[in-house]
Amino acid sequence: MGRPLPVIVSYGGVNSAGRSSSQHAHARLIEDNLSATQRDVLFASLRQLTGSDGASEKQLLASTLIRRIGDDHFDPARVAWNQAFSVIGSEAPTEFILPRKRVPDPLPEHWELSETADELSVRVRIHGAQSLLLPAERDFDVKAASQLPSGFDPASLYPSRNHPRGLAMSIFAASDALGNLGMNWDNLIRQVPPDLISVYAGSSMGQLDDRGFGGMIKSRHRGGRVTSKQCPLGMPQMPADFINAYVLGTSGATGATIGACASFLYNLRLAVHDIQEGRARIAVVGAAEAPINAETMDGYSAMGALATDKGLRALDGFDDGTAPDYRRACRPFADNCGFTMGESSQYVILFDDALALETGATIFASIPDVFVHADGPKKSISSPGVGNYLTLARAAACARSVLGEELLRKAGFVQAHGTGTPQNRVTESAILSKVARAFGIEDWPVAAIKCYVGHSLAAASGDQLCMTLGTWATGWIPGISSSAAIADDVMQQGLSFCLEHRELAPEQRAYALINAKGFGGNNASATVIDPAQTERLLRQRYGLQSMLEWERKQAVTLGEREEWAADVLAGRASVRYRFDEGVLGDDDVHIEEDSLLLAGQRIDLNYTNPYT
Repeated sequence: MGRPLPVIVSYGGVNSAGRSSSQHAHARLIEDNLSATQRDVLFASLRQLTGSDGASEKQLLASTLIRRIGDDHFDPARVAWNQAFSVIGSEAPTEFILPRKRVPDPLPEHWELSETADELSVRVRIHGAQSLLLPAERDFDVKAASQLPSGFDPASLYPSRNHPRGLAMSIFAASDALGNLGMNWDNLIRQVPPDLISVYAGSSMGQLDDRGFGGMIKSRHRGGRVTSKQCPLGMPQMPADFINAYVLGTSGATGATIGACASFLYNLRLAVHDIQEGRARIAVVGAAEAPINAETMDGYSAMGALATDKGLRALDGFDDGTAPDYRRACRPFADNCGFTMGESSQYVILFDDALALETGATIFASIPDVFVHADGPKKSISSPGVGNYLTLARAAACARSVLGEELLRKAGFVQAHGTGTPQNRVTESAILSKVARAFGIEDWPVAAIKCYVGHSLAAASGDQLCMTLGTWATGWIPGISSSAAIADDVMQQGLSFCLEHRELAPEQRAYALINAKGFGGNNASATVIDPAQTERLLRQRYGLQSMLEWERKQAVTLGEREEWAADVLAGRASVRYRFDEGVLGDDDVHIEEDSLLLAGQRIDLNYTNPYT
């Protein structure tokens, strides 16, 4: 029968388009193509998410996707910073009164103290020059970002205890995926040994807001103190740790592989290979990135990577005083000037195919493989290389081996990395075109959803995957609507860039390739098979009778999912967060010669030597 086939049985998350489950976020991208009933569901979802029952449709649309950075983050026209300067008394020493408890120890050179009438303060006299930092504000030339829907605060949905934003987003996203599963998770994990459940999730930048690494690094310069939580909660692998401990309650394999903007696919590869090799029957994969803060964006802006107001005005021929069209800040494969930062958290749950049939799980897709390659020798760490040719060609070859030549050429599309930078439009289009021509593909549809949801770094390919599942559910590829025309230096041979929403007939939905190009030479491409083709593959492997039995069980799962989806719209669905519940200790572990019992669940310790 061959190796187990990893299948996606649930997904969930949140980005600037809204909640990922039940295709809510995908619906926001194709909003202008929805029926009246579908629009009602979309706006009900956004009102529930943001807690804005009275908001109009126009207000809800304006508070999603790429837009001017708002109050949930920082005012880009008044970014706080410190102006460094020196003072020198013109004729006499500089004097001022300072609270006694604020006197630095040791005393700076050239400082002289004297008493005042108030015993709580001292007089400071400075002889000579003194370097000072003066709190000030400046205008930041990057004013657009892809922010979570305005008013949505994931930390308010559970006892977050000052969690960094990325971790709060992870709690919400993993809960969304569990609800969308349509099964009781606690019952499920009692059926699967703990060593056969794996979780791979993380962030490429770590948690950089004030509650994580950002606050830890800035505290001394602000005259504050580091808290006991900022260092541990700031670590890049912390999303996986939080999900294991507080959402899933699992103790299997865990970790986070960081591959810059390809991180989600790097972790998906670990999960897929775990299932294929029998090391896991259930694998949870996720990412969370919350990079919309002035310090992080300063770093990317300094590299010239972000679309600035000046650059956007130049593209559109606007005067200096004209505000750019922030909705069109990210323009993949068009004349463009940089990418747009986004925040997102996305999670998918995978089963091996036998477990999916056994439990009646909903099958959203299957993933036969994920390919990862470095660029090799490079001129600079940011320059393009050859690694993405390897990953994309291997992903296409994988699709051909599973589906056949005809379906490869006629029934798939590519979710491009599509960042909106001049370098990406040239390099990625060249790769896509060369691979298409090599495999005899004449009109390969190319999507690029960053034009809506921006670049969420580690979570970016999670956004791409979840939107692909939405495309198969609805038949619509979201168009690259911010790009009026393809740039002259973009290669188009063999490709068909979807500048408008494109409907795929059922016979055109067989596979998608998810492509990710990460800074530093981190490249990944995933082959994803649509649900109908996945069911066909499973029917060949397991026979008609097994599939009929799966369909009977799946009817129960679908009913549970529909009930949960209704609870979401009604505001009855809660975030799953279990702090200090079911904690295991020494007495819950029993070790014998051939097995280990963890809270009554057996883990086999009989190993054979594979090296004889």
